[in-house]
Amino acid sequence: MTQYEIAVIPGDGIGTEVVEAAMAVLKHCETSRGIDLNYTFHDFSADLYRRTGRRMTEADMDEIGKADAVLFGAMGLPDVRDANGLELGAQVDMRAHYGLFSSLRPVRLHAGVHSPVKADHIDMLVIRETSEGMFAGLSDFHEPSDDEASDRMTITRRTCEKLFGVAFDQARARHTRGTPGHVTLLHKSNALRSNVLMEKVFDEVAAENPDVATAKLYIDAGSMLMVTEPERFDVVVTENIFGDIVSEIAAGLVGGLGVAPSADISRERGVFQPSHGSAPDIAGKGIANPIAMILSAAMMLQWIGEKNDDGRCLSAARDIDDAVESTLASGPLARDLGGTASTQEVVDAVIGALPR
Repeated sequence: MTQYEIAVIPGDGIGTEVVEAAMAVLKHCETSRGIDLNYTFHDFSADLYRRTGRRMTEADMDEIGKADAVLFGAMGLPDVRDANGLELGAQVDMRAHYGLFSSLRPVRLHAGVHSPVKADHIDMLVIRETSEGMFAGLSDFHEPSDDEASDRMTITRRTCEKLFGVAFDQARARHTRGTPGHVTLLHKSNALRSNVLMEKVFDEVAAENPDVATAKLYIDAGSMLMVTEPERFDVVVTENIFGDIVSEIAAGLVGGLGVAPSADISRERGVFQPSHGSAPDIAGKGIANPIAMILSAAMMLQWIGEKNDDGRCLSAARDIDDAVESTLASGPLARDLGGTASTQEVVDAVIGALPR
């Protein structure tokens, strides 16, 4: 039996609580599916930085990177800022260090969960580029002042080719599971030179993948259609800051960030975390919704299984997805979904729906 090393970073706020919840589900699957996961915990958080000045270093990331995957809770607190004025968090640094160029953010409307829009079916995957673009932490050529500040949007052919390769592969994989299997590019090539290149590379990669249907929409029109016609989307791929925004719009259609998992990946490495933040206002109250973190753990098992051709991990990932689907359909539901359940009650329900 292969043992997989999992680096665990609980982080700030509710991160600790939802990571604990996901690990309870994973430990059940270790027994039921015969999986061997070994966890190593790493104490990095904005709160630690506030108390001690300690922050994640390149050496720390080298050590964490020895693991097969990283399970990440949430990091950042509104009142803890870096010297540049930005909220302190390790996500951007980890993406750069590990070469994590794409963030996979599944968005699915589950039975039992209310949607604010009338939609018969919402099941899409938003793929956000995470190493370049406006949101990658790249500063402009001059330092900000009290009168002016700027950020730049950099797009490269090499990263676009990798990103779109992931998008087309995901479309094919999703098609085998019953989705339409098409890819939509959201861009702004009518106004941004960087996006002209992105669209050009997309067209080239699409021509190399004629079996996958494609569409292109300007980001503003696409954002509107995501709300008015969400059924039209399957795989959505876009630039970094565009992806950050539209993935949260999409999550709002299916119950919010409490049910929105994510995976920051390259071909070799993966960091798995919920799309929500640290929510310090509810931390320690036992009411955080653990579903997004649990689904992120399922994504981790899916990724490990595919990478290592390990059917046990793939089966466990399906088990978790099915158990979450059953729990959301029949309850109990966390408070952000209109229910009254505690974090532990939701975890118990998910575990109760898993195979023995």
